[in-house]
Amino acid sequence: MRNNNVVNKRKQKRSKPRMTIDEFYRVEISKTGLDYAYHFKIWNISKHGMCILAKDDSELLNHLKVGDILDLKYFKDTPVKQEQLSKTVIKHITKDDQGLFKGHYLVGLSMIRSSN
Repeated sequence: MRNNNVVNKRKQKRSKPRMTIDEFYRVEISKTGLDYAYHFKIWNISKHGMCILAKDDSELLNHLKVGDILDLKYFKDTPVKQEQLSKTVIKHITKDDQGLFKGHYLVGLSMIRSSN
C-alpha cells in the first residue's frame, strides 16, 4: 500500500503543471489556405501522445507536414463545454494500410503549451 504523503510530496515537487491528454476529446484545426476548420476526435493511441485520424483523401493532409507548429483549439467533454488554445507540433503523419484504421492517416499531435 502506498503512503499518500509520499505521493503528495512527489506531486508538489513538479515545477510546472502537467497537461493530461485524456481531458480533451476533440480538436479543431484551422489554418491559412483551408476553406474551413476541421474537427477531429482525439485518439490516445499510445502512452506517448495523441493523434487524429484523417481519411487518406482529406484535403487537410495537403496542408500539414511533420514539424508544423499550429495554434489548435482543444475541447473538453464537461457539462460546461470548455475550450483551450494550445501551440501544438505535428509529430508524425503515418498511413495505416492494414490495421484498424485502414484508409486513414494517423496524425500525431503534441501540445507545446497552452495559451489559456
